[in-house]
Amino acid sequence: MSSATINFFKNRFIQAIILSAVLLQIGIWVRNFAILLFVMEKTNNDPYAVSLISVVEFAPIFLFSIIGGTFADRWRPKRTMVWCDLLSALSVFIVLLTIVVGSWQAVFFVTLISAILSQFSQPSAMKLFKAHVPAGQLQMGMAMFQTLVAVFMIIGPMLGTLIYQRFGIEVSILVMGVAFLLSAGVLTFLPPDKMETNRQAPDFWRDMKEGFRYVFKRKDFILLGGVFVAAGFAVGIIQPLGIFIVMERLGMPKESLQWLLVVNGAAMLIGGGLVMSLAKKVIPQKLLVMGLFINAVSVIGIGFSTNWWVTLAFQFLNGLFMPCIHIGVNTLILQFTRQEFVGRVNGVLNPMFMGAMVATMSMAGWLKVQFSLVSMYGVAGALFLVGALFTVPLFKVVMPKKQDPAVAEISPEA
Repeated sequence: MSSATINFFKNRFIQAIILSAVLLQIGIWVRNFAILLFVMEKTNNDPYAVSLISVVEFAPIFLFSIIGGTFADRWRPKRTMVWCDLLSALSVFIVLLTIVVGSWQAVFFVTLISAILSQFSQPSAMKLFKAHVPAGQLQMGMAMFQTLVAVFMIIGPMLGTLIYQRFGIEVSILVMGVAFLLSAGVLTFLPPDKMETNRQAPDFWRDMKEGFRYVFKRKDFILLGGVFVAAGFAVGIIQPLGIFIVMERLGMPKESLQWLLVVNGAAMLIGGGLVMSLAKKVIPQKLLVMGLFINAVSVIGIGFSTNWWVTLAFQFLNGLFMPCIHIGVNTLILQFTRQEFVGRVNGVLNPMFMGAMVATMSMAGWLKVQFSLVSMYGVAGALFLVGALFTVPLFKVVMPKKQDPAVAEISPEA
């Protein structure tokens, strides 16, 4: 391990934020699978009740992303994150009490409240990264987070399922609450927020409008928005179709889908680790364009393949380079954005991806009837290539040496 990596992990902020993220991932994955299994059991696998879980999980991203991002820029980020975790824990314990007295439908409330609060907490975490991590280590920090997410993509479903099956919904909800509570406690060890004396009583709506203007007047953010939309359309097309790849293209039972997911998660873990080790050697633009291009190739390959091992190989390739997309995008956002706008930039750009993804995801069933799997995966691959084309002009970004890298602009010839 290099001295730069050792110094990175000695950072008090990094230590606290990693431990908090681990606790939050435990709470989130136990929530996701315990509530899913509980609702399926209570409703006899009613698809409408199951789909409602996704609605309450994704709807807050559209409704609260820009609001949460604007408030994240107005409030002190450390205090915001602590209060979000405390309120998540409180909502969990209230729901636990409600279930004990007989109203099981309250479980939807847990997912809804936690999804809403995450729209305030996540941009605050990005602001803290900007404030406490040196510019040269931002990419390493994003790689660390992506690696952590990949680890829990593998163990999270097993953990949530195990706790629910062994102990039931009451203990599962208790685990969620304790995880959120412990995360809040860990966050209190973060360095104190810096007092901002120049923003005494700003107007909320004015701040929100400033955020939109800041994003849409910058060519670099418009290009990143194009990447978000293209990738969102692509992911939305293929996300619901994995089960059909297994059954129709490979002629295997639907249960085999889990192995594709495991291979993808393991590859993401390896990819995140590799990016972390190469963080100082590869610029985020290269990571992003490389991730989008390889994803395009692997998605098209999965669509064409009729061989189990070839499909697994393409799935592994897809997962291996997926962290390049997430890490590249998040690093560029942090590098391009002035600290006081980090929350609002995230609040504007993230819904672009989610909106595009949900739009094509909602049409995937109809498209599946109209077109073949090969053509749909081909279109998804082409959309990833479009995202890569949006990335190319970002290589001309000028990063002034003596200024905050957040003020970078695209050179006139871009």
